[in-house]
Amino acid sequence: MREIATEVVDTDILILGGGMAGCGAAVEAAYWAKPLGLKVTLVDKAAIDRSGPVAMGLSAINTYMGMDGKVSQNPRMPDRYAEYVTNDQMGLARQDLVFDVGRHVDSTVRLFEKWGLPIWKDEAGNFKKSGEWQVMISGESYKILVAEAAKNAIGDLGDKGQILERVYITHLLKDEKEPNRVCGAVGFSVREDKFYAFKAKVVVLILGGAVHVFRPRSQGEGFGRSWMPPFLGGTTYALTLQAGGELTQMDVTFVPPRFKDSYGPVGTFFLLFKTPATNAYDGPYVGAYGSETDKWAPYAKAKPCPTPVRNYEMILCAQEGKSPFYIHTQRVVERYQKEITDPKELKKKIKEYEAEAWEDFLDMTIAGATNWAAHNVDPMEKPMELQLSDPCFIGSHAASCGAWVCGAEDLMPAEYKDAFPAQYNCMTTLLGLFTAGCGVGACAHKFSSGAHVQGRIVAKSAVRFVNDQKGYTPTVSDATINKLKEIVFKPFTLYDEKKDYTAMPDVNPFYISPHSFLFRVQKIMGEYAGGWETLYGTSDKMLEVGLWKLAFCGEDAEKIGAKNLHELLRAWEAIHRYWVAEACVRTRLARKESRWPGYYFKHDYLKLDESQKHFLNVKYDVDKKEWTVFERPMIPIV
Repeated sequence: MREIATEVVDTDILILGGGMAGCGAAVEAAYWAKPLGLKVTLVDKAAIDRSGPVAMGLSAINTYMGMDGKVSQNPRMPDRYAEYVTNDQMGLARQDLVFDVGRHVDSTVRLFEKWGLPIWKDEAGNFKKSGEWQVMISGESYKILVAEAAKNAIGDLGDKGQILERVYITHLLKDEKEPNRVCGAVGFSVREDKFYAFKAKVVVLILGGAVHVFRPRSQGEGFGRSWMPPFLGGTTYALTLQAGGELTQMDVTFVPPRFKDSYGPVGTFFLLFKTPATNAYDGPYVGAYGSETDKWAPYAKAKPCPTPVRNYEMILCAQEGKSPFYIHTQRVVERYQKEITDPKELKKKIKEYEAEAWEDFLDMTIAGATNWAAHNVDPMEKPMELQLSDPCFIGSHAASCGAWVCGAEDLMPAEYKDAFPAQYNCMTTLLGLFTAGCGVGACAHKFSSGAHVQGRIVAKSAVRFVNDQKGYTPTVSDATINKLKEIVFKPFTLYDEKKDYTAMPDVNPFYISPHSFLFRVQKIMGEYAGGWETLYGTSDKMLEVGLWKLAFCGEDAEKIGAKNLHELLRAWEAIHRYWVAEACVRTRLARKESRWPGYYFKHDYLKLDESQKHFLNVKYDVDKKEWTVFERPMIPIV
């Protein structure tokens, strides 16, 4: 049997996750904690230099108001931003949370520039915008710069600051004297045989969204390839559920339209280069199905057209047999040739386009460039395919999944206050548990800058919470820690006991491998819950069957075997994804309409129903082993 060491870490502020929101939280928490003498500990499963969705880099900052006067176009205000997000999410958004991000986000963009991020400028020296909210950047090292600031801030605390990398968090700790209070977490090192127990006065849970709950399109040798990083395992959502917290909008996954197979970005090509896209017969699909999309008015008529509606146009086109779709990168050059008569100016413009297009990929999706090369395609001469990807749970992008959280005191509608044990910005329905970024539900379109600034918002709020509760000490017994340690390493124990029962250890009647367990979850979700396999369509009957089959996965989650630390990591990722899957299916079953038809639609409720214009929230009672799905009202403030 393995000897697993245990390390108990006592801290005041525990930040779980080192992505954009986590790094924002680290910078802000360190600033406010230092004069108070509070200890800040940041834990990440990877290395924060390349952790989270911005790991490979990014080619644009997608949330920026421009209220600081640094843009060549008119600035956008938080109220317009809240209106835009609400329309894109088909009328459902926590406008108080969105507005709060909008009024603070420019300050975080200015920090990025101060830290050394190259933001594209026009001839007048203003930020170069590619859309209503976007500014272009040279962002291959974007995350490194942001992580460096976080490390410097934590390091400035001396012995009151600590960063632990390569530690996977599996469970939250509940205070044994206050059942609704979160007071820490446990996890294990993915590099050595060590178990960690963190005791804290406040926990900021920012471990990202979830990918690969649905089966990815990339199979076989390409398995694991996705638009969002494949290491997003849904831990934020699963741990909130298991602790008794409330999630919202878990049915609203984002289905990204991307360059086929490489999942390369399309935003820069559409917004900056005005690149045309067509169906297989060189006809339009955008705006070609007004008789159908008009059924989703008034949101379908909003400018810009909501993402779920644009996606639905692709689905309708594919149902007519008019796929594949093409993005005509070569036609940008053809347009320049028509518009620019001066040969020198034309040559300069084409060179500029070529350089910017390649940088777009090399900044953030190198696979896009290698995919062109693998197909002998010069994007200046030939188009590439577009495709709707597998659904992602990512509350910071064009989706709304996440925790139900408290808003700012001056913004949150009074109708929401009763849900929270105390009034602190970004606190969940559990005392002492905060979240930000993809962890915050009903607050879409934060993207990288919005996630970072929301991390700063939550950190300031969390420090205030700790300062207000000076006399609090977490109560967690050694027996609880030892029991959780046994649970965390049970896959090791099971594998070691039973591996010799069969000639091939991966096939064994006593346990299931992490990959096999994940494949079962993905197959169920893809075939019954609205994956790409059914062109994102589902129904109550399909969801009922999916829920029945997921119950078997719930039983099998107790029987996963792992031969090494890497498989133990995969085992807990798979378990957390299972929890996200069940929350999604239960929420989709409860919603009797198709509000986001391009993300998922229900054959039996293929319409927008304004009587259903409310948030659907989900909770799990661990003691009773019961799920509850219920409504929260949509209260506009804009």
